[in-house]
Amino acid sequence: GQSAPFTGPAAQLGVQFNEGARLFLEQYSAQPGARKVVIKQLDDGYEPERTVANTQKLIQEDVFALFGYIGTPTSVAALPLAVKDKVPFIAPFTGAMSLREPFHRNVFHLRASYNDETALIVNQLHHLGLKKIAVFHQNDAYGKAGLDGVTLALAQHQLKPVAAATVERNSVDVASAVKALVAARPDAIVQVSAYKSCAAFIREARKAGYGGTFYNVSFVGTQALADELGKDGAGIVVSQVMPSPYSSANPITREFSDAARKGGGKVQANFSSIEGYLAARVLVEGLKRSNGKNGRDGLIAGLEGIDRQQFGGFEVSFSPKNHVASKFVELSMITGDGRIRT
Repeated sequence: GQSAPFTGPAAQLGVQFNEGARLFLEQYSAQPGARKVVIKQLDDGYEPERTVANTQKLIQEDVFALFGYIGTPTSVAALPLAVKDKVPFIAPFTGAMSLREPFHRNVFHLRASYNDETALIVNQLHHLGLKKIAVFHQNDAYGKAGLDGVTLALAQHQLKPVAAATVERNSVDVASAVKALVAARPDAIVQVSAYKSCAAFIREARKAGYGGTFYNVSFVGTQALADELGKDGAGIVVSQVMPSPYSSANPITREFSDAARKGGGKVQANFSSIEGYLAARVLVEGLKRSNGKNGRDGLIAGLEGIDRQQFGGFEVSFSPKNHVASKFVELSMITGDGRIRT
């Protein structure tokens, strides 16, 4: 069962992740002797109240696991329901520490945390000699997670954010945030929001005369942000927690591209879709390792048995005490023609 935004300002994240996951699962399920794995998807529009209703419905319908939830506020809202009913909650598309600590036996994370991402961003800015850092963030659990990560990383260099300003979830009303942050004259602005609001902020800040650089965490949706900004996206930096879907040097990228071709070329290669594809691969590996136990405990034990395993060059490591598969992070940059370079 997957609750995710399939409509609204964050829809591309849900659509792309789901398409990547289904691409793997459909081809896997078509193999002789394979267990059929199907995603039942419900739209939550990136609103926590709808996510709770969807999760209750999915659990009542006895889905085997909850998979690929998109976003921090939505995942945080669903987590208590998954924990209460001991339903595996696998590969949420969020790096928030509030979903990782405290540890829950039924919760498994594929991606690195926002703390990992913001540490890399801040270290890069410090390396470049840029010390006046501001934060533009969503006014919810996701934005707070990113702001906390930036603040923690800056503290390692005896620094603090010079300013912070918010935008409401699913809104592009950025005027007051632009005014506040441009006035602080930061060297760089770290953005912790979804692609529509981040694109609106970048455009309005540039119009207001801001000439500094913009850094984003991976949840922004890199391809969606590039599509929103067009030529205005040149030079925007985004941290990534998945291998580049555009580099044929990565074995997982070649595998993904081959699967997309076999699937009729309908799935676009981007960071969100390759994350869905990898998440589905890891899910299936957990099922294969469940040692003949068909219940949820078997899946949990199967996932915990994945130790330092390569999935097309992307290393996944779980154990009974560690349910965070990866700490991989790297930086990418959007070019003026809408491409993404790592």
